[in-house]
Amino acid sequence: MKRGWVVLLLLIVAFGAGLAGTLVGGVIVYQGMVGRSSAAPTAGASPSNTTLAGSPTETLQIQTVNIETAITDAVEKVGPAVVTVVGQLPDQMSFFGVISGGTASGSGVIISDQGYIITNNHVIEGAQSLKVILANGDERSAQVVGSDQFTDLAVLKVDGALPAIAELGNSNTLKPGETVIAIGSPLGNFKNTVTTGVISATGRSLDSGNGYLMENLLQTDAAINQGNSGGPLVNLAGQVIGINTLILRDSQSSSTVVEGLGFSIPSSTVQVIAGKIIANGSIARPNVGIRYQTIDPATAQRYNLPVQWGVYVVDVTPNSPADKAGIKVGDIITQIGDYPLSDSQPYLNALFHYAPGDTVTLKVARDSKTLELTLTFSS
Repeated sequence: MKRGWVVLLLLIVAFGAGLAGTLVGGVIVYQGMVGRSSAAPTAGASPSNTTLAGSPTETLQIQTVNIETAITDAVEKVGPAVVTVVGQLPDQMSFFGVISGGTASGSGVIISDQGYIITNNHVIEGAQSLKVILANGDERSAQVVGSDQFTDLAVLKVDGALPAIAELGNSNTLKPGETVIAIGSPLGNFKNTVTTGVISATGRSLDSGNGYLMENLLQTDAAINQGNSGGPLVNLAGQVIGINTLILRDSQSSSTVVEGLGFSIPSSTVQVIAGKIIANGSIARPNVGIRYQTIDPATAQRYNLPVQWGVYVVDVTPNSPADKAGIKVGDIITQIGDYPLSDSQPYLNALFHYAPGDTVTLKVARDSKTLELTLTFSS
């Protein structure tokens, strides 16, 4: 064999061994031809770029990311900012006297050098007093800045030095399959537990059980357990891209047991809601001034109603926006502004697209007629 062919063969073998080592040592992230050449390297990764020449107008860059190292780096960055939230519940009266209300716990994450902490509304709801346990074990009393039941978010505040501050990332760029990390205190005892998984889906909606859908949720198979609520969902760059809020253990329509169905509130929602709570102490939601009963196809069939979806007006508050708009008891509201009421657009979801002071047109079914009424929301 000629010397030139020997050299060429050795180069091919060496290149093949190097590429195999790359595949074993990490995950290949393709940039350039797949439209992600402007993306910054993942935090905590050790990138090494190889440029492979194709045609004169095409270049493929292969970047290796050590997933294990990226996960540990992300946890080291965000973990110290994760807290356990403990609420003291009110005492209860019984036949035998006063029974201590006990405590309820969840998780939270510090997002500001001013001591603001994000958690879930359901973690703090009903608590007489609150404290947080920092990652280093220190305990601090916490005050509620404000909360929002509709998005299940709450903001707390603590005073004093902080061990770390977590950075909010951009949840709008997430794609199914991306690695994520959940950090929290399952059962209230196992503080700063770390689990990993992937983004299973984005834009999920779930029935809250309170007459509205929780919208635009992130779905993940990272293990989320009781006590994880309010803790962060983190990307490999060490940024908070979600706040863990609930898990599904069984189907909402059957008794089928399911696993790996965790849901998080995206950071895009967190930024908006937390920002308004910090600025104003609450979220201003529009008021109509009615009591109502939801109508679905089963209800419509049972009572021979003229519409499949809507809300039946049971009572109208005097001098309310509904009263001023001419809504009467017995009316059926079928559309609020641009949003027809349906299974995927319940009354409250349609209503909360708007703010106090907005003026909309309502479609109302009354005496076999469809009316259009103009209503201006109050707060």
